[in-house]
Amino acid sequence: MFKNLLQFWKGKDFLSQVLEEFKDMLEDTQNMFNSVCKRLIYNEQETELEDKIYSIDKKVNELERNIRKRIIEHLAIQPSVDLSTSLLLMSVVKDAERLGDYSKNLLQVSSLLQKPIDKNIYTGLFNNIEKEISELFQKTKEAFIESDEDKATLSWHYETKIAKHCDETIEKLAKGNLSVNESVCFTLMARYFKRITAHLTSIATSVILPLSDLDYFDEKRKPS
Repeated sequence: MFKNLLQFWKGKDFLSQVLEEFKDMLEDTQNMFNSVCKRLIYNEQETELEDKIYSIDKKVNELERNIRKRIIEHLAIQPSVDLSTSLLLMSVVKDAERLGDYSKNLLQVSSLLQKPIDKNIYTGLFNNIEKEISELFQKTKEAFIESDEDKATLSWHYETKIAKHCDETIEKLAKGNLSVNESVCFTLMARYFKRITAHLTSIATSVILPLSDLDYFDEKRKPS
């Protein structure tokens, strides 16, 4: 459905503007995620990181509002035209906005830590999962902007693998003997990693799922 509508809209100002702003949202939230992980996981002390993250998040929120405003104005002029794709875009921009919120949540975890993360413990629990998530950001952007069904389908594999890993990590933490502070912070990280992955996959699979099934990709068939 989405590929056909992209072809239909090709060259139209409305779609071009919306897709460009949506691409900016994905790039900005990926920048947020990567910057926060450098501080949280690798203890890299970027100057004024908090100001940077909250500034980018503000920009992402403004982009979401701009896109939604464009969609509403478009539908007001042509209420029966492009309705399905307009609703789809409304959904995915909210997913993109949530990516920024969860990156801020990860930044907040860094302030809860009583000491820098032990990289050996982190690797043992997460196996550098943040690198896979960063790669998923890129694949999600390509899947959506290019309407690439193969890349959209691939995101399912990422989501399944990462979600399972995060759940297993939380179970290990519940049964482990790390300090309370470490256990709580690692558990929060696992939950936020999983939610970021879910929102990215929701965006990517919008290319291949019916509008009614958006946000319920995990209930649909998983590729073998």
